[in-house]
Amino acid sequence: MSDTPIDLDALRQRIDSLDNDILRLISERAQAAQQVAQVKSAEDPKAVFYRPEREAQVLRRIMELNPGPLDSEEMARLFREIMSACLALEQPVKVAYLGPEGTFTQQAALKHFGDSAVSLPMAAIDEVFREVEAGAANYGVVPVENSTEGVINHTLDSFVDSSIRICGEVVLRIHHHLLVSSNTRQDKVSRIYSHPQSFAQCRKWLDAHYPGAERVPVASNAEAAKLIKTEWHSAAIAGDMAAKLYGLERVAEKIEDRPDNSTRFLVIGNQDVPLSGDDKTSIVVAMRNQPGALHDLLEPFHRHQIDLTRLETRPSRSGVWNYVFFIDFKGHRDEPQVAAVLKEVQLRAAELKVLGSYPAGVL
Repeated sequence: MSDTPIDLDALRQRIDSLDNDILRLISERAQAAQQVAQVKSAEDPKAVFYRPEREAQVLRRIMELNPGPLDSEEMARLFREIMSACLALEQPVKVAYLGPEGTFTQQAALKHFGDSAVSLPMAAIDEVFREVEAGAANYGVVPVENSTEGVINHTLDSFVDSSIRICGEVVLRIHHHLLVSSNTRQDKVSRIYSHPQSFAQCRKWLDAHYPGAERVPVASNAEAAKLIKTEWHSAAIAGDMAAKLYGLERVAEKIEDRPDNSTRFLVIGNQDVPLSGDDKTSIVVAMRNQPGALHDLLEPFHRHQIDLTRLETRPSRSGVWNYVFFIDFKGHRDEPQVAAVLKEVQLRAAELKVLGSYPAGVL
């Protein structure tokens, strides 16, 4: 350890100088973003300003080059906000999400698009799809699976009859807290509000700490947080955003039963996304009802060494005891190996629909 004394004033002057440099560089970046918008608009009045593959490439590059001491994900989040603010100068991005305000889906939307995006709460998943299809929102964010409770079937079913494409994914670490309002008598809590999935994810903790409390399921954790503002004997299970939005106190933090509790969300839009270098593809396949159908479906993936990341089965709407398969796998539809597999599956299937190729989640 050096014996040279640390000059606090000198360090503060150094920080001030660095802040000036950061301010200047962010402003220069914002000006460059405005110039990009001008060039794009001149070439195409209907130009798309948000490019998922380009954004993923930038964030991955930042994480690879990060020298520390800040964590690479923290550094990427800082750049995410700079990019979000610069994009808003070009064209504010409107993002529909499964509401109401304060849900984990909104948190996922802001994690992916940054705080400068305009977030639009929708009452149901199919409303998010309709808003994007109609062009009222540029993109939508919907939950698709939870590590504890499995897939959200409503989201999968919405893709079957929709022309919407998947443009990206967000994985959000889910932390549940027991929340109370300023007028709650904490020693008299006899009712707890939350979404049914949150109750399922916190079952053991609730059994141990509030075995006699009534568990009242509601449409969202944000609604649960809002309800307890007017009841003195109630608590809610919700996350950080809802707690902040409604000014609630955390009685207990991170009460989920599994420490790895996460939810995956899909970003939906009307555009096909080019290669980013680390991509996933999602498809839905209807197979003919015959012996060996599932083997015939999966065999090309095995032979071409394509890594499947998810396989789900849903009843088909076209006939009793017929099924469709939702499959996620690594790779992009424009890669030769993936294109070859899709061609083979197309020949074997009754119907094949590519839901989208998109960058694997970065943050």
